[in-house]
Amino acid sequence: MNWQTVADDLFPQGHRIVERDCFLSGEAQVDGHTVTVIGTTEHTPIGVEIALAQASAILETVRMHPGRAIVILVDTVGQRLRRRDEMLGINSYMAHLGKCVELARRRGHRVVGLVYDQALSGGFITSGLIADACYALPDATIRVMGLPAMSRITKVPLERLEELAVDNPVFAPGAENYRRMGGVTDIWHGDLASALAQALAQAGPDDRRAELGLERGGRKLALPVAAAVRTGSDVQAA
Repeated sequence: MNWQTVADDLFPQGHRIVERDCFLSGEAQVDGHTVTVIGTTEHTPIGVEIALAQASAILETVRMHPGRAIVILVDTVGQRLRRRDEMLGINSYMAHLGKCVELARRRGHRVVGLVYDQALSGGFITSGLIADACYALPDATIRVMGLPAMSRITKVPLERLEELAVDNPVFAPGAENYRRMGGVTDIWHGDLASALAQALAQAGPDDRRAELGLERGGRKLALPVAAAVRTGSDVQAA
């Protein structure tokens, strides 16, 4: 989906978002308040340059605009798989980006992610998925690992994984399956501007993903296991 169309629908009060080499950055108005917008487009993989650019934009917001909300627009096929990026330590750059998002959250910045096209692998984990809350458009493509790749790594036959994916969202891609697991808070239909305004108003530091996953039947053990670790008790499965 074209990012300009999404931005116009999200920010009818106006925005100043620019694209440079598939990196999106700028400002927008939401309910009369200015928000920082960062993101990616054209399914671009996250290499060291974009990871640093996103981190820099977040740190500048923390430094220059205390408390300002941050909106992350996600469209990426994951981290860039090139020898140059691996030799430079792409994992450290991705970790740095995630730490910058967490720093913003701890400094009181509400951070909301929106998957408007594709969200795969590490490029998603250290952007939209680490925000206070992550949302998606209905046609968004979300997965951490495709079933063929999962089959090669786990040595479980692809046919068996496809069977499991029918009823278990952990094995299946798609926005609805991530909503069931709690990774996606909700899927936005209709008025995107109102949905974003509501999401920013509800954003907070409490991580409800395991709770939502249990409520929706997509992750039945994450919350009980976390509670058992915290209290030292036995796991009480739902």
